[in-house]
This record gives sequence, structure tokens and C-alpha cells, in this order.
Amino acid sequence: METKKISLSQLAPLIVEELEADGSFEISIKGTSMLPLLVQGRDTVVLKKADGPLKKYDLPLYRRDDGTYVLHRVVAVKDGKYNMCGDNQWVIEKGIEPSQVIGKVCTVNRKGKEIRTDSFGYRLYCRVWQLLFPVRKYLVKIRGKLSK
Repeated sequence: METKKISLSQLAPLIVEELEADGSFEISIKGTSMLPLLVQGRDTVVLKKADGPLKKYDLPLYRRDDGTYVLHRVVAVKDGKYNMCGDNQWVIEKGIEPSQVIGKVCTVNRKGKEIRTDSFGYRLYCRVWQLLFPVRKYLVKIRGKLSK
């Protein structure tokens, strides 16, 4: 069986259509911005429609103004806009509009294990990782050097 790769920009209309019909959509992770939680080639996430405003720690898929699609965590909500940051990053992206949000993650499939984003363990991970934000830059650099 041949595996076909499709870009997220090609897949986005189908994702939106499925989520608007109150469905869900599972996608593979690409990139390193959500390490250590999500690993490219290993983990997937299940998206659902974002029914209502996002809250701190939600994990939405959104489209930047330049057209790129990103899966980052909400770190703050200010004046109806969202501040986002990947778990493996230390620069906060500010001013994401609700209209840019495609959907939000309801389930993380990590190492073959299903983790609901409303579970205690997941929410605890988010809080601890956010508390480490002031030193995250150094943690990421240390982890990078140790992995080499």
C-alpha cells in the first residue's frame, strides 16, 4: 500500500468541513514546536470544532496571516484574542484572532496511548510546563545538547 503525503493547506478545507459537521479529524504531527509532548512521526491529535472561546491551555490548530498552519497552546486570552506558544518554544505569538482558529485538540495519541485534553494528567502537564516558562529557553537548549 502506497502512503500519500498531503499538505495541511490542501487538507484544511476537508478538516473545516468535517469539524463544521460536528465530526472529528485525526492528523499526524509535523515539526518540533510541541516537544516534549508531541513527537513528529510518532504522535497524532484528534481535532474537534472549537465550540465557544478558547481557554488557557487549549491546543488549537490555527492559520497564521502568512497562511501557515500551527498547533500551539493558548497561554493567555486578552481582549478576545489569543497568545500562543509551542511547548518547545519561548517566544509568545500574540493577537491570534478567533477567526484564525480551525479547531482544537480534544485527544492526544502519544506513544500509542490516548490522552484526553480535559483529563487531570494533561491539565497538570500544561500547568507545570507553563510554570517552567521563565526557564524554558534553557531547558530546550540543554535537552538539545543532551540529545546530540
